[in-house]
Amino acid sequence: MLTDKFLLGSKRISSPQVYTFYVGIFGLGAFLFAPFGFSIPSPWQILISLISGAVYIAGIFALNISINKAEASRITPVVFSVVPIATYLISFAVNSEKLTLLQLGGVALLIIGGLLISFDLPIKIGKKKFFLGFYTSCLAGFLLAVSYVMFKLVYAEQAFLTGFMWTRVGGFIAALLLLVIPLWRKQIFKSFSHAKNPSRKNVGTGGIFLVNKIMGGTSSILLNKAFQLGSVTLVNSMVSLQYVFVLCLVAVAAKKHPQVFAEKLLFWDWAQKIGAILIIAVGMFFVSR
Repeated sequence: MLTDKFLLGSKRISSPQVYTFYVGIFGLGAFLFAPFGFSIPSPWQILISLISGAVYIAGIFALNISINKAEASRITPVVFSVVPIATYLISFAVNSEKLTLLQLGGVALLIIGGLLISFDLPIKIGKKKFFLGFYTSCLAGFLLAVSYVMFKLVYAEQAFLTGFMWTRVGGFIAALLLLVIPLWRKQIFKSFSHAKNPSRKNVGTGGIFLVNKIMGGTSSILLNKAFQLGSVTLVNSMVSLQYVFVLCLVAVAAKKHPQVFAEKLLFWDWAQKIGAILIIAVGMFFVSR
């Protein structure tokens, strides 16, 4: 996510829609695993796979809009606080999973810790209580939650690699739909011309993007495999651990690129965020019981 913030915030990639387009297109790289297992499931399973992949890309689009507007260490907690709440409610509604009271308490602590990181304290009456990008962060979290629950349904009926590849096709289709909007289409086509006539900056940007997508693809495979093996709600809750890494990396990145990351690194900001991390740690302990 920090690399996403760097590429968008530094304007190396012109807009969230251009970035999301390439994310969806590069998702077809999953077919490199086709020799290890690929099959054509039932039409119903294909439909679910395609829809889940498209919803996932919609969530990524909302996420990219958010991280283009606000601090990475604020966007991350909000998105991944909304995800486990929405995931549990959706899963409970379809009767696909149940959690113990202790696990629910752990999820609650993870959410509280995540939200504590994202707000400035004390919240003063009369001031804007939500940071720029808050609502799109919530939307991103909801859309990602829907896609994750659908992924679980896909993996319940299909072999992992087959299901994963079909969901990436859905993401590819969703990326192509971005071309329907004339302004977005113009921006995306303009990015093609940069690829044909690369400058040193464009080559560097392409390299950063490629490395980022390789890492993102690896994490996506591991996350989806975890969805297949266990509770989607608990897996999403455990992702809260990344807050620690985000904060540490931001502390370094903000010093070198303050105009891009624009993070607050004052004593009380760190005290608040460290307190939130301790709450997250307790929540993770309860979730793992």
